[in-house]
Amino acid sequence: MDKEIAPLKGLYHFAYPCRDAEETRHFYEDILGVPLVNCMLSERVPSTGEEAPYAHFFFELGDGSYIAFFDLGRGDMPEPSPNTPAWVQHFAMETDSVESVMAMHSRLQSFGVKVLGPVDHGFVRSIYFFDPNGLRLEIAARTEQPGFLAKAKAAAHATLQEWSRQKTQRLKARSN
Repeated sequence: MDKEIAPLKGLYHFAYPCRDAEETRHFYEDILGVPLVNCMLSERVPSTGEEAPYAHFFFELGDGSYIAFFDLGRGDMPEPSPNTPAWVQHFAMETDSVESVMAMHSRLQSFGVKVLGPVDHGFVRSIYFFDPNGLRLEIAARTEQPGFLAKAKAAAHATLQEWSRQKTQRLKARSN
């Protein structure tokens, strides 16, 4: 008999490699305004026991979750996935309004950061940009109409099944 599992509460942290801890701190704390709240130095990976000196540091978002980084001390730029378009892997952060999204757009540009958008997705309005490590970031404000989320949830399984059906057809056609 399966024991019922407790629902997951939310995001604790997302971790990503960085080439330079101070460069990353400057971007997140000084430009984005996300405070550095913890930095740990270690010579060994706790989960594997592997000897690998690193700094692991955390920036706290307004909801109490974190975006974290590992500086492995080699100065290497993280490499993107070779089989994934750059727009796919990204970390999205929410702000309180479209006006706040636009204020961040202006702020980023004033620091020389190239910004894409705003993009209206119909339920959020977003801007996109890259951090110094090549991580694509999104800042979004919710704009969904009342009832949108309930309708999306009710249709989610059927929509995913339709996607799977279409994908199977495309893959079969490609292999012929």
